[in-house]
This record gives sequence, structure tokens and C-alpha cells, in this order.
Amino acid sequence: MSDCLFCKIAAGEIPSTKVYENESVYAFRDIAPQAPTHILVIPKAHIESAAAVDGSNSALVAKCFEAIAEIAKAEKLDGGFRVISNCGDDAGQTVHHLHFHILAGKKMGEKMV
Repeated sequence: MSDCLFCKIAAGEIPSTKVYENESVYAFRDIAPQAPTHILVIPKAHIESAAAVDGSNSALVAKCFEAIAEIAKAEKLDGGFRVISNCGDDAGQTVHHLHFHILAGKKMGEKMV
């Protein structure tokens, strides 16, 4: 999608601090981190949100979670980490490209909100 911020980041048109990349997935550090470790993991192909996942693109979601596991090992997130995906405006999704937040580096409470 030509006007999508995350598509532009994955294509290298907008700079980012890359953490991981393969043919399907790109991961980079969040510019406004909510935890000591805050990494965004995106499929390179544009999928608007979790609500748009279907049989034609679900393999990309699996690739994202495979990347999340690799990133967690590389970042030594041995104490644990949280993975969040906001879906839609009411949930706080500000960039409408499916993405997963990896949050770690501090003790987090059990409550999500």
C-alpha cells in the first residue's frame, strides 16, 4: 500500500532501527517505547489488522510469530515478554498495518488495561 507508514519502513523508504528481517517479516525498535524493550514486528505484505487475517494471508501471521520467537532469543528476553496487537481505532491501532508489539525488560502486571 503506497501510503502506509509500515509498508514504507519495510521497503526501506523510511529509516528505522532494524532488529530482524527475512523475506516475509520486518522488525524494528519502536520510536516511542512503552517498555525498556519495545519492538514492532510486521509482515512485509500489507494486512490492515488482525480482523483482515484469513486463509490467504494467515501463513504470514505464523511467520511473524516465528520471528517473534527468534527475536526473543536474540534479545535474551529470558524473563518473559508480552506480545500485543491492537485491532482498530477503539483498540488504539494508529497504523493500519498488522503489527505485533514485543514488550519486555520490566515486570508487568497481570492486567492488560
